[in-house]
Amino acid sequence: MAAVRSQRPSVGCSIQIRSAAVERDDPRVLAAVASQSQETMAMNDMPWIKSYPAGVHWDTAIVPMTVQQILDDTIARWPDRPAVDFMGKRLSYRELGDHVNRAARGLQQLGVKPGVHVGLFLHNTPHYIISFFGVLKAGGTVVNYSPLDAAKVLEHKIEDSRTDVLITLDHVTLYPQMAGMLGKTRLRKLVVGSLAEMTTAPDAIAAQMKASKQVSDVSWDENHLSFADLLDNDGSFESHPIADPRETIAVLQYTGGTTGLPKGAMLTHGNLSAACQQYRETTHGHPPVLVEGQERLLAVLPPFHIYALTVNVLFAILYGAEIVQHVRFDPQAALAEIAQKQVSVFCGVPTMFTALINHPETPNHSLRSLKYCGSGGAPLPLEVAQQFAAITGCQLTEGWGMTETSPSGTFTPAQPGAMRKAGSCGMPSPGITIRFLSVDDPTQYVPLGQRGEICIKGANVMKGYWNNPQATADVFTADGFMRTCDVGYMDDDGFIFIVDRTKDMLLCSGYNVYPRVLEEAIYKHPSVEEVAVIGVHDAYRGQSPKAFIKLKAGAAAPSLGELQSFLKDKLGKHEMVQALEIRPELPKTAVGKLSKKELYDEEQRKRANPA
Repeated sequence: MAAVRSQRPSVGCSIQIRSAAVERDDPRVLAAVASQSQETMAMNDMPWIKSYPAGVHWDTAIVPMTVQQILDDTIARWPDRPAVDFMGKRLSYRELGDHVNRAARGLQQLGVKPGVHVGLFLHNTPHYIISFFGVLKAGGTVVNYSPLDAAKVLEHKIEDSRTDVLITLDHVTLYPQMAGMLGKTRLRKLVVGSLAEMTTAPDAIAAQMKASKQVSDVSWDENHLSFADLLDNDGSFESHPIADPRETIAVLQYTGGTTGLPKGAMLTHGNLSAACQQYRETTHGHPPVLVEGQERLLAVLPPFHIYALTVNVLFAILYGAEIVQHVRFDPQAALAEIAQKQVSVFCGVPTMFTALINHPETPNHSLRSLKYCGSGGAPLPLEVAQQFAAITGCQLTEGWGMTETSPSGTFTPAQPGAMRKAGSCGMPSPGITIRFLSVDDPTQYVPLGQRGEICIKGANVMKGYWNNPQATADVFTADGFMRTCDVGYMDDDGFIFIVDRTKDMLLCSGYNVYPRVLEEAIYKHPSVEEVAVIGVHDAYRGQSPKAFIKLKAGAAAPSLGELQSFLKDKLGKHEMVQALEIRPELPKTAVGKLSKKELYDEEQRKRANPA
């Protein structure tokens, strides 16, 4: 799976279509094959093809389809198979489909139709899956919201995306933030659910949550509707056929930027369904890594993140897997669940795998049921991958991708005996072409083996940025490749190695953090004259932000805790400064600009030679 930046290509004509609703002579298949054959013929050098595992095909047909078709196809194939397991309560695919249809009908009664954007501000519960597909079946577009965002970012997303209706829970980490947006933004209706209503003992769970102050009091006025009332109908929604899935937006997925305010990546139905098909092809082989209709996936990642949405929801449903949902990642609970329920698929970020291998209870649980584990969000330390494989017998796979690529990009083969390379993020995934643009002359591509800016093309790559034609124009090359701002190179076997970034961005536990955003917030502190924020190594998070500050004359130096308190309402939780150093001067270039290179070099020396 892709190591996602959340702001942040076997010869032949073998067509492998696993969907029961798609036949080989389907016009969509023929068009997809023709398009990809032309791309193949245009590429003279595709070294990754020879490195693909047997049975995995780069030129497999990527069929344009709607995202809801993924769910409908799986319901048709395995109606009685468990789809979701949440706190012991199971929904079959048939039951999940019924909930989705009723959500679609309820949303249409609220005015949702093509062109209407519906926000999802939810934890990893069945509410998310039901709401996500309900919005799409109603004809609307999903806008994902993160509880990690600062209030000003939430306000920006609501206004920029034109979100009028939003679905959330009464949990203290969710409801108060959005309740404060009513009357302050264009948001006019909140649909509010309860975590307890999706469990086997709703009354008992609700009482426990209220006693532990995890539940907010909801103002049940004309601006509010309960999730139960949303679903209180017969499910007879009005269908809105989509003429071209490649053009119709399914999700607005906001991604950060160096200017501070996030941009909405327009991910079409075709983009997301393509990414799922690409992921599926990477698990084929002789024998295949996974078996459709037989897998069980443990989902702990937050679904508002594109990695979790595509892998733990859409890809899982495409495979007919049972999705075991946890509200959040708890290593002890994850260990027990994997062992007791014989989980076969687990995708996470490096910090999660680090926590699992180091937990004191790990030796007491058998993790040998795991067949496929994907790490994304940040580079995977080699020692973590080796220890995890020794404990589980499962080889961790790693890849690279971005919000803008849905987030498919590269993959590391999971098949036994397949070629892998330490330090590489893998090879271009099926249907994806990657080239490298000269950093010095961005009008030219560099030859194989030379460093350049990674540029990507594929059916999974976004349509563009919402309401931002200039940003869209800036990110695409004249020949249709998307510039990523990541710098890397490809070796003779087609494996890609990322070595740098062309823009100032950190990866902290899988989240993009932009130093400029932190610096602008820190400059508001009355004691600060100059500030530079860089990323320092963090064994758990990958990187953490460290601030270097020069004080104003006579100003008192804030402690790290005092600075964090000052920034609390200005930054998201994932953006918070984790280290602080006060200096009399900050390094500058010959023309007087603050220079971070010296700071990075100093931190690297400290790490190489700890005192």
